[in-house]
Amino acid sequence: MKEKIIAILEGIVHPATEKGLISSGIVDNVSPSTENISITLAFPKNRDPFMNSIKRQIIEQLGSAFPEMKDKISVTVKEGVAKNTNANPKPEMKSGLTKVKKIVAVSSAKGGVGKSTVAVNLAVTFASMGYKTGILDADVYGPSLPKMLGLEGYLPEAEERERQTYMIPAEAYGVKAMSIGFFIKPDDALVWRGPMATGALKQLIHQTDWETLDVLVIDMPPGTGDVHLTLLAEMKVNGAVIVSTPQEIALADVVRGISMFRADHINVPVLGIIENMAWFTPEELPNKKYYIFGKGGAARLAEQTGVRLLGEIPLIMSAMEGSDSGKPAVTTSAEAARYYEHIARIIVNNIS
Repeated sequence: MKEKIIAILEGIVHPATEKGLISSGIVDNVSPSTENISITLAFPKNRDPFMNSIKRQIIEQLGSAFPEMKDKISVTVKEGVAKNTNANPKPEMKSGLTKVKKIVAVSSAKGGVGKSTVAVNLAVTFASMGYKTGILDADVYGPSLPKMLGLEGYLPEAEERERQTYMIPAEAYGVKAMSIGFFIKPDDALVWRGPMATGALKQLIHQTDWETLDVLVIDMPPGTGDVHLTLLAEMKVNGAVIVSTPQEIALADVVRGISMFRADHINVPVLGIIENMAWFTPEELPNKKYYIFGKGGAARLAEQTGVRLLGEIPLIMSAMEGSDSGKPAVTTSAEAARYYEHIARIIVNNIS
C-alpha cells in the first residue's frame, strides 16, 4: 500500500519545480494503516501558492485509488525541509542524451522558409553518409516530422530501466525520430501555456532512448522565444544552422536568429546559413533559373554577418511532393541529394 501511495505522490507535479512531490522533497512523512492514510508535507515557505491545490490533488487521487479510505485521508502541512525518511524517491533521471556525440540545431527566426524540410533532409543525408543519426521535432505547437518521414500513426513504446521510463523513438530512412506529434492527433491544435510546452519538450529531450548517436538534429520551432531558451539550456548544442529564403523580410529575421545563438548566455557557434527556395528550374527548361524570391540575398547577409553560406537549395517540384507523402527529397531526387550532401559535409567538417 505504501509503495502505491508513494508512486501516486510522485505522479503529482509541483508546478514550480516541474517534478513529482517526492523528487521535489516536499513529502515529509507517509503513514498508511488499516484505519487511515496520513500524509505530512513540508514546504520551505508555509505560504507556497500551490499548497492548497497540491493538498486537494493528493486527497482526490488517494481517494480514487483507495475508495475504502476516501474519508480517512489527512494531509498535514508544516513549514521547513522534509525529512523524506518514509519516502522512496526515484533515482535522478539519466538523460537519454548521454551517448549523443554532436547536436546540430536547425533554426529559422521566421516561419514558412522550409526549416523542417531542411532539417529532415539533412538528417537523412547524415544517415546515408554512414553516421548514426537522430532527429528531434522541437516544434511542440506545430509538429511536422511524422508526416515528413511517413511516421503518422506511430505511438512510441515505453521501456522501464533503472526505475525510470524511457520512450523508444521511431525509425525511418536510417534516422531515429521523436516528436510531440506522435502523441496527438494530426488535426489537434496544441494550446499550451509556456511551462507546459517546455515541460513536454524536456521529456522528449531526456526521456527518449536515443542510444548511441553520432549526430542529433534538432528541428527548432520558428522564432526566438521561451522554447528556444529551454532547448539551449537543456542540452549542449555544438552548432546552429539557420534557414532562410532570399526574401528581404526573411533575411531580416535571420539577423535575430544569429544574435540569439551568439548571445553571451547561449554562445552556440553558428555554422552557417542555408538559402532555401533559392530559384526554380522547370523540368522542360533544365538550364533556366527563375529567382522567384530574389537573388543572392543570403550570400550578401552571410558576408555582412561574418557567417558562412552553407549552400543554396532550389525549389524542386518532385522533392516538395515527396515531403507531403512522407518521402524526403534526398530519397527521391538525385539533384536534391547532391545539394544536401554538399551542405552536410561542410557541417561535419566544421562542427566542434
